[in-house]
Formats: sequence, C-alpha cells, structure tokens
Amino acid sequence: MAAALPPVPASHPQADQLRSSLHGRGQRLTPQRQRVLALFERIGEGSHLSAEEVHQRLLRAEERVSLATVYRTLRLLSSMELLRELELPEGGRRFELATGDDHRDHHHLVCVRCGHTEEFESQAVLQAGEQAAGLHGFRLLECVLNVRALCPRCAAAEQG
Repeated sequence: MAAALPPVPASHPQADQLRSSLHGRGQRLTPQRQRVLALFERIGEGSHLSAEEVHQRLLRAEERVSLATVYRTLRLLSSMELLRELELPEGGRRFELATGDDHRDHHHLVCVRCGHTEEFESQAVLQAGEQAAGLHGFRLLECVLNVRALCPRCAAAEQG
C-alpha cells in the first residue's frame, strides 16, 4: 500500500505564498491544493505532468482528490504563477513547477507519439530570440522553443 503524500509544510515559501495569495482572493488553502503543490515540489523542476497524470499519482499515493478538482487546482496554481502551463499540440496541457527567472527561458523536446517531454537550455536560441525581437522593435519577455520529435523509445518502435 502506498504511503500518503505529506502536505506542503506550513513554513515552506511557496505554501506561504499560496496561503497569502488565496487569502487575498477570499479563498482557503485546502488540503487538495496543498497536495497538488506538494506533488510538484517533490518531483521538482523539469517534470511536466498532465492533469490526468497528477490525478493518477495522487490516487496511487491514496490521496483522495477528484479529477475535476485537479483541473481547477492546476488552473489556479498557474494563474498564481506557482506552476507554469505548457500547451503542446501532441501532449495537451502539461504543468511544471514555476521556479525563479533563472529557469524561465528553457525549451522542450516533445515526442509527437507518446508526449514524453524533456527540457533543455540553449544560449543560441535565447540569442536568436533577442535578435529577432530587437530587429522588429519588440522587447523580449520570454524565449521558449518546443521541438517536435520522436523519443528514443518511439523511434526504436517505429523502426522495429
């Protein structure tokens, strides 16, 4: 039997940010909201989960939360900038833990078959974004590239 996931500690900075932001909106820090945030904090940055994957992981850990609650919580945590939402044509919407600006300009390799997502950073991509923005009089806010590909497992299955 899987162990229950611990809630986000009350002294954790993101829990404090979540609690104060929710309070400002007249909402509560519910156990379900804590569980979703705690899951992303445990898996760390660089992990991209769909709502269904979040729901399944919580169920495997014997955390009772409905899929509808997971969807609402992911939208809420994204709007509060505690999670980042990545919308992929092949993989639907995926979510990752929002970290400091040092991790803002990262890119994704996305398998078009299974949806597996890997992050990478590239100074060349960032420079190309800055150059293109400057050339057209834009001010660059964020530079994100999504590369559509086949992961090694799907590429091997296609060849075999």
